[in-house]
This record gives sequence, structure tokens and C-alpha cells, in this order.
Amino acid sequence: MRLKKLGIIGGTGFNGFESLPLKDESWQTTPYGETSATIDTLEYAGRSFYFLARHGRPHQIPPHKVNYRANVFAFKEMGVEAIIAINAVGAISKTLKTPQMVVPHQIIDLTHGREHTYSDGSGLVELQHVDFTFPYDQEIRQNIISCAQHLNHEVETNAVYACTQGPRLESAAEIDYLETIGAHIVGMTAMPEAALARELKLPYVNLCLVVNPAAGRSEKIIEMPDIKAAFEQGMVEVRATLQAFIKNYCEAD
Repeated sequence: MRLKKLGIIGGTGFNGFESLPLKDESWQTTPYGETSATIDTLEYAGRSFYFLARHGRPHQIPPHKVNYRANVFAFKEMGVEAIIAINAVGAISKTLKTPQMVVPHQIIDLTHGREHTYSDGSGLVELQHVDFTFPYDQEIRQNIISCAQHLNHEVETNAVYACTQGPRLESAAEIDYLETIGAHIVGMTAMPEAALARELKLPYVNLCLVVNPAAGRSEKIIEMPDIKAAFEQGMVEVRATLQAFIKNYCEAD
């Protein structure tokens, strides 16, 4: 696989590629409103790609208020052929470390009240019932995993992502419940992003970073300084993995 145009959506703790040349930046207005932030055109290893900060710049849009429809639609309109989305998550499974990369293979959607489809009766898109059996593009997913492993980064490849509403973190009882229904990690932003990408026939993959044990999974409470320390350490590997993917699977300009 060789992509001509790759779109990357950055989440909490991943607001851009400050060290890479910025070729262009532009606000995108869609039938569903404006994107969360400017879409940056960046370059790495002679290859251009797009980047969008999901929570805006500065980081201020909560998970349930992100305009997921505008963000994904703008990428489609710009000719993006696939999306890699970065997500900070909590570890439900006690075998997961902090920080550690996870490339989940399934999603459980527990969000509510979000604009979750383009088939909203507005007439802009014809009603469709997309298949969502396997939420992630298998080829791109495997390519990301291969890049991480080639760099000797520890990455979990068998995990179910439970997407909660936020912005509050979960209770210990809620995490216990999520474990009973098969979840291994918990976050707030994979949905409806993944489903919207599927509606627009855009291959989509989540690349997650565990930044804390989920509620009740450690002896101490979850504190922001600990999460920030995990970001600083783990996002180095996330960036390296993304850059390896760009170099190996994107076409040169």
C-alpha cells in the first residue's frame, strides 16, 4: 500500500509535529461546520501529510463537543485516503503498562448525544447502513504495528477500546463493568470518529497510548501530573511510529 494523502488526527497530548516543516495551514469549513483547528500540511522524508488537532489549539474542546463530522468530512474533501487517529487511553487490563502503545482491533461505543452520522435526515447524504463488523482497516493497522515493532516499541495488538462520554473519568465500578463486557482500554474520542470515517469509505485506525491505569486499577487516584509524565515519555514512540509509517507507506512528493 502506498498512500498519496494521509490524514493524522491528534488527541490529548499530541497537538502536532513541532519539529517538522509546516508547508501550509488552513481552516476548513464544511456543510457540518468548521474543523476543530487548522489542518496543517507537513512534510517528513519528502512526503507530505495532513494533521488536525482534535481538541483544537489551544487544547480546549471536550470530547463530547468535538465536531467529528466536520473533521472527518474535511479530510475526505481534501483527498485524504486514510486516517490514523491518536488517542490517550486508560488501561483496564492489568497487563498493560503506562506508557504503552495499543492498536485496538475492536470498539464498544458508550457515548450519547453526539452527532454520530452523516445520515441525519438533512438530505446532504443518502441514508446508509454501513457495515461496522470490523471497525479498523486491517492493512493499515498491520502496517502501523509492523512499524512499531521494527522500532522495538512495545505495542499491544489485541485490545477492545471502550469509548465513554467524558469529559470526566470513569468510576471504579464503571471500569469493572467495562471489563465484564470485554473492554481492555477506555477513552473518549474513538467514536463517532471511526464510524464517520467508515460512512465516507475512509480507512481508519486508532493508535492509542496508555497514560494511566483506569479507575480502581491502581492503589492511587488518577492525577494529571502522572498523566502528563506518561505523555512526555510515550508520545516520543508514537511520533516515531507515525514517521516510520509515513516513510514506508506514503508516496514521495
